[in-house]
Amino acid sequence: MRGILASSIGVTCAAALALPLAPPAAASAGTPAPVADVATRTAETADARADVPGSTQSLPLRPLTHDRASGAVLGLTPRTVRTFSLLGVVWDDPSADLHGRVQVRTRAAGTGEWTDWQDVETHYTEHGADPDSPEAASGKVRGATAPLWVGESDGVEVRVLPEPDPGGHGEHGEPGEPQDVDPADAGSGGGPSGGEGTGDTDEVSALPAGMRLDLVDPGEAGPGESAGSAEGAGPAEGAEPAEPAEVPRTGVMTAAAKAASAANSALVPLGAAEIPPLTAEETREELVSLRGPELTEQQQAKPYIGPRPAIVTRRGWGADESLREKGFVYTSTVKAAFVHHTASGNNYSCAQAPSLIRGFYRYHTRSLGWRDIGYNFLVDKCGRIYEGRAGGVAKPVKGAHTLGFNSKTTGIAVIGSYGSKKPSSKAVKAVARLTAWKLGLHGRNPKKKTSLTSGGGNLYAKGTKVKMKVISGHRDGFNTSCPGGKLYKKLSSVRSKAADYQGR
Repeated sequence: MRGILASSIGVTCAAALALPLAPPAAASAGTPAPVADVATRTAETADARADVPGSTQSLPLRPLTHDRASGAVLGLTPRTVRTFSLLGVVWDDPSADLHGRVQVRTRAAGTGEWTDWQDVETHYTEHGADPDSPEAASGKVRGATAPLWVGESDGVEVRVLPEPDPGGHGEHGEPGEPQDVDPADAGSGGGPSGGEGTGDTDEVSALPAGMRLDLVDPGEAGPGESAGSAEGAGPAEGAEPAEPAEVPRTGVMTAAAKAASAANSALVPLGAAEIPPLTAEETREELVSLRGPELTEQQQAKPYIGPRPAIVTRRGWGADESLREKGFVYTSTVKAAFVHHTASGNNYSCAQAPSLIRGFYRYHTRSLGWRDIGYNFLVDKCGRIYEGRAGGVAKPVKGAHTLGFNSKTTGIAVIGSYGSKKPSSKAVKAVARLTAWKLGLHGRNPKKKTSLTSGGGNLYAKGTKVKMKVISGHRDGFNTSCPGGKLYKKLSSVRSKAADYQGR
């Protein structure tokens, strides 16, 4: 177990539970499941709010007795764990690639039913800080899969299936070719993997070192989750109606919470759970008040900016500000917006979105070692917009979302997986409204291109000047399937709508 775990919590083993695990099909009848021998990282400082505790359970993956049916060589047999809602696999070296598949099964806490096997997106390092940046060079950063939202669960099984030939073509396509698959929807059937044992040492050694399963409990958001009442907050097509929005947070704010809220003080009072929408005229007046001296005469006479949309603040979605690093990091301007998907699956309700964001935030900071959540903004399938990385929504906060292109850009993640599933029209509209406003603050035309300098990546070497569309997909800056083919195809519509909102 890495030293960072011991230093952050003083490692404790979970108390043994007497509950036997209901054996999945094909498992030995009457054999109780082991209880997870886990280390738990909690919100361990006095700055953490008591109403948003949250926790992360870390379970080291172990060699499995080789199962010819699945090919798994590393993982965990079925076991009972403390309740969690989001998971991911983490390893020591952030530069190490995981050549293979990670599959999980979970047991619903409410029903005791086991899911089928689900694939977890294994390529996630491209969502991160730029190479050689202080955040990337902190010594805390680790490699990881994408996080997968599974809902409230109390049992888990995991298996890792290495690719026979990482350099070959295999079943996942040509080398280096991004694949549009929604991991959470692509799981294969079959029974449980083999028991824990010695496994195939050659195949295990080819996998990244220090692999572990992190199980995240996002914590509660006090008396309900304040999801605000953002424009377009109705249910997405085909989705159940959104559950009632939960009441705003109350109580004493910590120093870190005050700092995060104060970063938006030019827009809303301290402690606001939501930044309300403005009309077009109000937004133009606000632009002059925010950036008047920097605007050209033409921009002052006729500013092209979309009306400010409603944005749920970090306080609104229940951020535990003790998890992030102190202070904020800014870039000089915003020349482009990169659109992402979270690759976390689509099995969530809109009322659960704040819980998902708290889960992403804890996963990014505690599991991956980032300074804060990576995205600048997030959008749920009902069209609600959420503040991401702290520092102020109207300011050029430097994120960790598009490796190589985090400078002079902003990152917007649509919550879900959009390789094979279309994003909701409300989510697409929200991205257009957000980019029309955010890019308008810096005088950018959504239909144009701009010049960016690569910080290093697998498409463009460090220092390369690249012409990018002002609204681009993650795959435009890095060889990845993100933001999923279905969402990527909507970006042309996003650009047109954003330009319209700006009055162009």
